[in-house]
Amino acid sequence: MSTNGHRNGDGNPHGNGTGHRNGHTSGNGSARRPGDIWPLVRMPLTPRIAVVGLGYWGPNLVRNLHELPDAELAAVCDMRQDALDAIGRRYPAVPTTTSFDEIVCDPSIDAVALATPVSTHYPLAVAALEAGKHVFIEKPLAASSEEARDLIEIAEGRELVLMPGHTFLYSPPVNTIRDLIASGDIGEIYFISTSRVNLGLHQSDVSVAWDLGPHDFSILRYWLGEMPRHVSAMSRSCVIPNMPDVAFINLEFSSGTIAHVELSWLAPSKLRRTTIVGSRKMIVYDDTSNEPVRVFDSGVDLPNPETFGEFQLTYRTGSIISPHVKAAEPLFLELGDFCAAIRTGGVPRSSAEIGLDVVRIIESVDASLDAEGARVDVSEPAGGFT
Repeated sequence: MSTNGHRNGDGNPHGNGTGHRNGHTSGNGSARRPGDIWPLVRMPLTPRIAVVGLGYWGPNLVRNLHELPDAELAAVCDMRQDALDAIGRRYPAVPTTTSFDEIVCDPSIDAVALATPVSTHYPLAVAALEAGKHVFIEKPLAASSEEARDLIEIAEGRELVLMPGHTFLYSPPVNTIRDLIASGDIGEIYFISTSRVNLGLHQSDVSVAWDLGPHDFSILRYWLGEMPRHVSAMSRSCVIPNMPDVAFINLEFSSGTIAHVELSWLAPSKLRRTTIVGSRKMIVYDDTSNEPVRVFDSGVDLPNPETFGEFQLTYRTGSIISPHVKAAEPLFLELGDFCAAIRTGGVPRSSAEIGLDVVRIIESVDASLDAEGARVDVSEPAGGFT
């Protein structure tokens, strides 16, 4: 599955809320008062979900929700009537609207899936959550960790599902690799190197780190089960002034693992390749290959030296195995997990916590870039230079 480019709509279909809230607000922007009654939260067997935003990624949400037996596509919303007309020709039975307020005020709609520009994630999600609706938000969860934490607080207080769309966490190759790492078969993870580059798609509202970075940052967080302690980065705005379209990012983890992430909208060909080097084996993950996962029984052994200063390295180049990876569309699995979380009240694999962690990493990348590539403590994204 190709996921390059910024997954958003072309505008904000919500006419009211923008920016941070001064306290929690209702759908019409007024502050909640003590004693106010929250809308009833339903836990339906088949949740009715509305898709908001028909840009690059929204139509994929519409298609998968329409095909998913665990969900009912309740409505589609976008500011552009021509986009709604196009989706209506493909799905004539699905209601469409240009008004986000119609979506949040409809008591028959259980959840909202947002595929809109990053700057709109927070106000739209707040309105939906405070209308008692579960919310799925395409990556990243929000435009800042402050906004992400606020959304999590609202969702937890209302016992609603808040789920960021980190689709690669549902990729069969990614999960095959996670199982290999968890089994210990790869050994200690020394380092991971990733390249996610292509010619386009340039975005006008976010940098390449905010656009493509969430993929690799969420995968690393999922594989390693930990946050990086330090981040350093360098970038350049080659085409659009003050909008980095290439970035080289280094991450250091408490376990000792280090990672290098290359991101670019400016490359001659599409590359989605990750190399994982462990003490026992190595893995190459190529998302564009017919054999997406290859395990190399290769490495270097260092026996105990017989005398001081004597080190005899043994280089091992064994077999290469391509494990069977079941074919499945990650987005279909992801939306199924969203529906299951709504039904059961459980936590989806792509949790809001992971969404917050990804935003924290990106903020640390920005902090490093602002400090001319300084090494930044992720726990202190606004400072902590060393």
